[in-house]
Amino acid sequence: MMHDVPADLVKPEALATYHAVVWLDHHEARIIHFNAHASHTDVVRPADLPRHLHVKVGSASGTHIRDEPAFYGDIAAACDTAQVVLLVGPSTAKKEFMTFLHDHLPQTAKRIAGSEPMGKITDHQLLAEGRRYFKIEDSMTAQTPQ
Repeated sequence: MMHDVPADLVKPEALATYHAVVWLDHHEARIIHFNAHASHTDVVRPADLPRHLHVKVGSASGTHIRDEPAFYGDIAAACDTAQVVLLVGPSTAKKEFMTFLHDHLPQTAKRIAGSEPMGKITDHQLLAEGRRYFKIEDSMTAQTPQ
């Protein structure tokens, strides 16, 4: 069984991470950078949270306000050090984030390894899911920086 080592006990060179997993909805993004020995979690929230709640007025679809470039830009910046990223979450925010990346940050879009639906889970479960996914993915691809 793999356990995370407290950050103050890990040598700085061991903190280099290749992978990240991002859980995303319209309210927040949790980004976990990880390697075999350690992990680090960042949380990104929209600057104007009420704007990201379900609304029935003000959007053509009547579900969400979809123009969230600052929020998506902050998520992309939080993913900057990862070479490959798994994107998960319960809503359409994943697709909207990918559209934002393709339109504004195509180099970051190329680092998204996959996108999977997933309900709200704990950070520990999210890290376990990221490690499971990349254990399978890494066995099929070489880990070389792009």
